[in-house]
Amino acid sequence: MNHSAPTGASGAGPGSPAELAEALRSTGYLADDGLATATFLAMQMNRPLFCEGEPGTGKTALAQALAETLGAPLIRLQCHDGIDAGQALYDWDFPRQLLHLRALEAAAGVKGSGLDADMVEASLYDERFLLARPILRALRTSPSVLLIDEIDRADDEFEAFLLEVLTEHAVTIPEIGEIRATTPPVVVLTSNRTREVHDALKRRCLYLWLEHPSIEREIEILHSRLPEVPERLAAAVARAVQKLRNADLIKPPGVAETLDWARALMLVGARHLDTESAARTLGAVLKYREDADRVHSQLDALLAS
Repeated sequence: MNHSAPTGASGAGPGSPAELAEALRSTGYLADDGLATATFLAMQMNRPLFCEGEPGTGKTALAQALAETLGAPLIRLQCHDGIDAGQALYDWDFPRQLLHLRALEAAAGVKGSGLDADMVEASLYDERFLLARPILRALRTSPSVLLIDEIDRADDEFEAFLLEVLTEHAVTIPEIGEIRATTPPVVVLTSNRTREVHDALKRRCLYLWLEHPSIEREIEILHSRLPEVPERLAAAVARAVQKLRNADLIKPPGVAETLDWARALMLVGARHLDTESAARTLGAVLKYREDADRVHSQLDALLAS
């Protein structure tokens, strides 16, 4: 039995990397030529996009921006140690199945007739009791953007499971049959490179390495996402964050922390970055006590032009 997702109503996607970059820009995500080209090709070739890079370089945000650009739902699978196919694919709603079984038994008792075992089993594994996890939801939703976040935190067995799903765009549920995507989801996998992902998975993807943005690009991101931030403050925050990334911290700040810091400074009424305002808002950009203590003692050097 082949249960395919219904075709979704969506407009045509961007026709070139430049069009995609412009569409992403409209969401506040600024993509350079390399990123826009890799993402465009992944979409046109129906291949997953495998994004590696340091935390905070915009890997997850790319999937979010793509979903907004395409007008498609973002379906996210957050990987973790010990994740298995059941958590990613589907499960059965056992409490509801049990209630259904008791209702059948009660009805049979009232009527004074026995239960047909085959009929009972078929009714228990009806789709109304199926709990679709992220990958199954993505296959049944057309179109959709499937974000498989931090695949490097999963184990080898889970990678092997993904190989088949990402290649076939289909899964088989023994009690129901095959479920195949009418329109394959746009798939973005991210990795912080805590371990090497196997070549077999990478070969099925287009690869993209994301760096932290240059200071000019970071200022541009600040203006795009937070247009109310004054030019002087945006430039000062971007310069300071660039220095923090080179300061051998436990957790260097990403773009999200840059935005949070600028927003925090605005909320406390700062219109330029000085030692006092930086010290008051440092918790928006640094998330480890050791990093904060170290930077507190070097604020003057950090803020020097």
